Amino acid sequence: MRKLSMIAAGLAAFASPAFAADDPTVPRPIPLTRPDMKVLLEDMKARKPRIPLPELTAEEKAKIGERGERGGGGYEGRIRALYMPAGSSQSFGMGGGGREADPNISLDYKFKTQLFWIVSRTNNCQYCLGHQESKLLGAGMTEDEIAALDGDWSEHSPAQKAAYAFARKFTYEPHKLSDADIDELRKHYKDLQILEMILSMAGNNSINRWKEGAGVPQSASGGGFRSKDGAPPKEKEPEPATPRKQTYLTPTSEAFKSKVTKVAPLQINEKTNQPTQMTACIRPALEPRAETEKLLAAAAARTPRLPLVEEAKAREILGETWPAKTPLPQWVRLVVNFNSGKGRVASERSAVEKGDLTLLLKAQVSWIIARQDRAWYATGEAQKRLKALGQTDDQIFALDGDWSKATPAEQSLYTLARKLAASPVVLTDADVEKALKLTGPKEVVQLISYTTNRASFDRITEAAGLAIEK
Repeated sequence: MRKLSMIAAGLAAFASPAFAADDPTVPRPIPLTRPDMKVLLEDMKARKPRIPLPELTAEEKAKIGERGERGGGGYEGRIRALYMPAGSSQSFGMGGGGREADPNISLDYKFKTQLFWIVSRTNNCQYCLGHQESKLLGAGMTEDEIAALDGDWSEHSPAQKAAYAFARKFTYEPHKLSDADIDELRKHYKDLQILEMILSMAGNNSINRWKEGAGVPQSASGGGFRSKDGAPPKEKEPEPATPRKQTYLTPTSEAFKSKVTKVAPLQINEKTNQPTQMTACIRPALEPRAETEKLLAAAAARTPRLPLVEEAKAREILGETWPAKTPLPQWVRLVVNFNSGKGRVASERSAVEKGDLTLLLKAQVSWIIARQDRAWYATGEAQKRLKALGQTDDQIFALDGDWSKATPAEQSLYTLARKLAASPVVLTDADVEKALKLTGPKEVVQLISYTTNRASFDRITEAAGLAIEK
């Protein structure tokens, strides 16, 4: 068995010791090169979904016949219809958002899709990578230009390089976000552009976690991008009489065939000093209680890094969405910088307040995830919720590792959320199967959805450096 080099405490336990394709206890491998990645993208078409589904009813079959698979009969459509709360809409956390015209939106589609690609490569979300590949080709990028996103940024502008580096850190190391990261971006972007990036990438991280958590297979028609050679389709290109085979196994130029990724987190074999395909998410051990309390106090005294909408104006924007006598937290004043903010606020409140998971479980999961991310604003918010639900400080801090008083079912859900929030791919089929056996598909699907929300909330609020409200 290959050895890993010295790994920090905490989430180092997520590291896979070796890759075994049929082992449900081992995460999927990290593809090192572009050809490796294309193979795994294609393999995703045969992925076994993680959430069990009952046989289709006659009514469902009739609807599928009328509307086709995209009309609600597909795997994702069915698990949402069967297991998500009635009337709920999944916006993939606070990073989702409306598409209405907004004068404060200034970053172009291709640039934000490049950031989505980098987020997905960092998270090893091969489902999303495949979709972003198609979008980038459609936006006019060449195969080599996409390949260069995997770490060869020499031809990119200083502004692009700064954004790409931030995207990777924001995704994989949210616990390291600092004033310096925002200051570096300010050399190239305005504050609202930075916030636009943050909200967009938070949504990307949420989508990665939903696709990976639920084990969504890649579309059978994915890949090839309507072209035999992977080039973007020509304008008004007629559809062939016989559909072309859609495949991700397109040619890779000699310049990129053997280049190893500089975006995906890699583990090095200490004997050979070569990168491996082992998956890991490394986070430091959690701070002791006394130190955590000091850090929370410091977060309550800090000044936000990004602009907040003045409170009276924010309340005007929100209208009845936010009760008049309820304090307006900083996260709300942050997201209403954009027209989509009102929808984001409603989505966030719905995620916290509605559904079949108990308020206590969601608050506990919020604490576990926020502590892991060192998202101090989110940690403070979770602490308030837990105390309002009658939890003592001792019970709250026990969530940092002593889960002995939790039921096996609760422990399985804590583990699922902790792993999925850290890095989507470290959650294994076995982790999901255990939670399904101890709870059920409704609980697991709703927890996956809620975890996408918290991963987004943590990254947005900590990147913005929000101050914990008293």
